[in-house]
Amino acid sequence: MKKIVLFVTLLVTVSISATAQDSTDSKALSQLLTHYYSLTDALVAGNNNLAATHAHNFLRTLNSIDYKIISEGNARALLKDATAIEETKDLQKQREIFANLSANMATLAKSIKLSDKPIYQAYCPMKKAVWLTPDSTIKNPYYGNAMLNCGSVTETIR
Repeated sequence: MKKIVLFVTLLVTVSISATAQDSTDSKALSQLLTHYYSLTDALVAGNNNLAATHAHNFLRTLNSIDYKIISEGNARALLKDATAIEETKDLQKQREIFANLSANMATLAKSIKLSDKPIYQAYCPMKKAVWLTPDSTIKNPYYGNAMLNCGSVTETIR
């Protein structure tokens, strides 16, 4: 009888621990997406300093996520791009690098659930690049106010 009680107790403990870990991972992934959206908004607004700050926050969150959740290769690609955005104050360079960061984020969003809400993948035909957005309204981060509404939603990721 003691063995059964011990086994059940161990099973419940492992289950609670796994659930807590899943919750922590989900929260970190959600925060990663939130920081990505904030970076996008900074580029839409043409604010290079704010873009660098949001890239820094993105990096902090990304570094807290276990490579068991995000593959090491995908994490390295995201780290490389976000670090480059953080380190430059040149808005045009930030926007160029953002195209690659966005392609990698789209790949991640399609392989791992980042949010309970739909994620919209938008496409800019002038830049020939994608970005992710929390709603279907087009606000182009590659050209900002110069071509704010250029692009279209090409996919909804659920």
